[in-house]
Amino acid sequence: MKRILPPSLFAFIFFISCSDSTTVFENGEDDIQLETSTAVLDNSINFDDSGVLDIYEENQGGVQARFLDEQAGDYPLTLVAQVNPPSFNGGENLTASHVDIVGNYAYVSYNTIDADYVGGIDIVYIADPMQPRLTSRLYYINADINSLKYDNGFVYAAGGVDAEKSVTATANSFVAKLPVSNGRFNVSNGITYGFQEGFNANDILIEGNRILMTSGRDGYITEFDKQSLEIRQESPYSDLRSLAISNGQIALLDASFGVRFLDASFNETGQIAIDSDFRLADKRTLDISDNRVVVAEGSKGAGIYNASTGVLIEHVPIPLNPAQVAEENIVTNATALNEDVLLMANGGAGLCLSEDNNGVELVGIIELQGSINYVASRGDYIFAASGKRGLQIIKMNKPDGSLESKCQGTPNYSGSSRLSVPSNADLAYSGSRRFRDISIEGNLLLCGTWTVRDAVEVAADGLFEMRGVLVVARNSRRRDVTIGPDATLRIEGDLTIYGDLVLAEGASLEFLGNDSRVNVFGDVILDDSATVTGEFDDVQDKF
Repeated sequence: MKRILPPSLFAFIFFISCSDSTTVFENGEDDIQLETSTAVLDNSINFDDSGVLDIYEENQGGVQARFLDEQAGDYPLTLVAQVNPPSFNGGENLTASHVDIVGNYAYVSYNTIDADYVGGIDIVYIADPMQPRLTSRLYYINADINSLKYDNGFVYAAGGVDAEKSVTATANSFVAKLPVSNGRFNVSNGITYGFQEGFNANDILIEGNRILMTSGRDGYITEFDKQSLEIRQESPYSDLRSLAISNGQIALLDASFGVRFLDASFNETGQIAIDSDFRLADKRTLDISDNRVVVAEGSKGAGIYNASTGVLIEHVPIPLNPAQVAEENIVTNATALNEDVLLMANGGAGLCLSEDNNGVELVGIIELQGSINYVASRGDYIFAASGKRGLQIIKMNKPDGSLESKCQGTPNYSGSSRLSVPSNADLAYSGSRRFRDISIEGNLLLCGTWTVRDAVEVAADGLFEMRGVLVVARNSRRRDVTIGPDATLRIEGDLTIYGDLVLAEGASLEFLGNDSRVNVFGDVILDDSATVTGEFDDVQDKF
């Protein structure tokens, strides 16, 4: 949400309806631009820090990056890639403000944090977790885009415009309806706009044939017709920041009070008073899941409330990132739920991951750079809007049920983060863990999803079999996988190495099945007597 609104948007917009709340884009070359350079789109995907992510764990009142020797850690997370924010003449300070994930695409909105108010929208193809692609990018020269949703061929974007400086805008807050086809903006047929009173449109939700939008201080919750963007109904509130809907009940986060519940006609049916400082014009969100409301409460962290009774279940505080963080930047801006995981976007204090199962228990802070302003999660992925670091795509590497069935009977791993297999040992494990390093002199079978922060070494005559997903190191901290003389690495699944793959004299690399993939970011170094057999997808063309 922005404190000041951008000037002169919609200078090239005209009315097409009797309602003065709906306009259509006619000629926006001076205000809206599409990125046409394939090189710019391709180079916006950044793999510099891709790879295994540490988790900063709680330790004696602080949080330190460490892997306990006693236990390998849960949540073997990997950073797939980052999407750098748009940057152009007059728009050098854009930050990611919101993310919506639908199907094979992530839709990302951008605004600015200083006086030069510009924005943008990205469409990112995420069907292949190894190779995300930025398929389309749109620049708003004179407007902030604070939130967005995709629905049935259109991106609906909520933002702000200075109505006093605009020829056409009837209010400060607007919703834009932008056509999308095959992952690309197609604005040749026009962009439709609807306006509402309020400081700045900050959240948007689509249900059936209606759009619900909030507009900050002295604003409204407004219902628009999804097709025409004509206003159907609206209701004023002091300071709306976010909204959610569950079983037909609308939940509003009113920063001047707390949570308000409305029926379909905007009649208030319940409320939860919250005594927190939501601060002026900061982004705050709420989520509803399993009769619980999770509220981002700024410096207080996240509050979890019973949706029926309004009773506080618990407050989840903000653990501190190891780096020095200014107190004003330690705030929970947004939360997201993914099955039994609670994610908290804590600004300068980072992205916090907790287990949410009969009470919230801290796991730690995910190793990401930047100020985490928004988080969304779906399936096996986390999407973090991290200030000027842009969008960060994280793979959770949840275990695959079909792989577990192939390895039925193997125990779940619960040992050291430094997994060492002696020469006389034949070990097999299932699970989903993060290791510091793995060294194998005997035989090891791993079934599931695994990450290794440092190196993997298979000694002479050793055997390492892996069915599932294995990711080693990261692009900014490369480590190798070394297969010693006459040793064997057997893969059924996906192997990613941010470093070199080294096969010594007589070593064997075997791929089982026809769906395996290997993604080596360093070099593949093969002795003349080493062998590679089986079918596999060589993502980087290193073999």
